[in-house]
Formats: sequence, structure tokens, C-alpha cells
Amino acid sequence: MNRSAIWLYAPAVVLSALALWILLSLSSTRIRIEQDPDGTRWLSSGEVNLPHTVVSKSLVVPESAKRNAMGRQLDPAAFMISHDWIKEMAMFVLDDPDDPTPYWLVSSKDPARLVQAFVPDQAEAALRASQRSQ
Repeated sequence: MNRSAIWLYAPAVVLSALALWILLSLSSTRIRIEQDPDGTRWLSSGEVNLPHTVVSKSLVVPESAKRNAMGRQLDPAAFMISHDWIKEMAMFVLDDPDDPTPYWLVSSKDPARLVQAFVPDQAEAALRASQRSQ
């Protein structure tokens, strides 16, 4: 065999890097907060949207409480955006008679900032509650 080893290893390295990039891009979740001209703020991720008007309570779930929130206490009807490598979450309890979803759990590197941006009138209470639970 008179071919150089580079022709064997170069495609393997390039294809591995491409596969890694595809997996990372598929695992990243974009969370956006947008505001309509009428003042309604929307929490959006992919095709799902949540208006701030149906959020009755919000909480910052610290790392110490994440296991309970994701374990036995998890309601099967809850909506979740969760990544194991992100240690904190924001919880938005819903009061919407048209939607059976009791709450949203959203992984966030900065859940306090997420709550502040989405439901600013509830942010202070959410931070106080999370500090008591730590």
C-alpha cells in the first residue's frame, strides 16, 4: 500500500468534527423572550410559546432543588426544557383554564435573569423564595 496515512486520518478527523458540530447544534435550545406591541411578553422555544399573562407564579430552582423538581415531584403534564449540564432552572406556574399544563421548567444558566426578563413583576419574590430554599 503506497498511500500516505494522512489520507486515512484526515477524513476521520474532519468527519468526527462534523458529527460533533451537528450533535452540539441539535442539543442547543434557543429560548427567546419577545414583546408584542400590546405589551404581552412571550417565552418561546422552537414552536412553543408561553404568554406572560398566564404565569401566576415564578420561581428560581437552584441546583440543590433541581433533583427534587425533576424527580418524584415532577408533574407528568409539566412542560420541560431541560439539559443535565445546566444546573439551575426557572419554574413558571401557569393559571390557564384552557391549558392542562401546570407549569414550565426551563433550564437556564441564569434563571434569575430569565425570570426578570419574562415576568419582571414576579422576579423579586422568585429570588427571595430561591434564597430561602438554599
